[in-house]
Amino acid sequence: MSDRLILVLGGTRSGKSLEAERIITALADGRSVTYLATAVADGDPALEKRIDQHRARRPDTWSTIEVGRDRGEALRQTRGPLLFDAIGPWVAGLMPAEPDTSALLDALRSRDGDTVVVSEEVGLAVHPPTEIARRFVDTIGSLNQEIAAISDEVRLVIAGRTLLLPSEPPAIGDR
Repeated sequence: MSDRLILVLGGTRSGKSLEAERIITALADGRSVTYLATAVADGDPALEKRIDQHRARRPDTWSTIEVGRDRGEALRQTRGPLLFDAIGPWVAGLMPAEPDTSALLDALRSRDGDTVVVSEEVGLAVHPPTEIARRFVDTIGSLNQEIAAISDEVRLVIAGRTLLLPSEPPAIGDR
């Protein structure tokens, strides 16, 4: 089986990370998994609690890399099964600067190993009231489309239920 790229989308508390963990565990088939963690608590106790919950779920055999701004280099240097969780904190950590999405996409395309990427589905949310929030949503929405275009599979998680999205949009007459 060739290396696979799978994108897992979902809203806050949808179960997207749990689904991604399940997928990468199956793809790894007993091999160690590398977990690229992008969230940084920055003194936020609620976020720290969420991060701790994620850490507690990971098997001891998984290695965790808490990455800074350069995800591309970490993606290129890591071999074998990898879980990248998640796009949202990466984009937020770079704001107000624009993330280098082309470097991220190149790194995802050239990875040596199965890769599962978790991202927030922001298209179902309330329209953001501020300019920076609109830029955040636009950036993630566009990046999700670009990652989906190079992915072998895209899954949407809602309320803990997973939908496998079709690889091609339906023809105009079929909508």
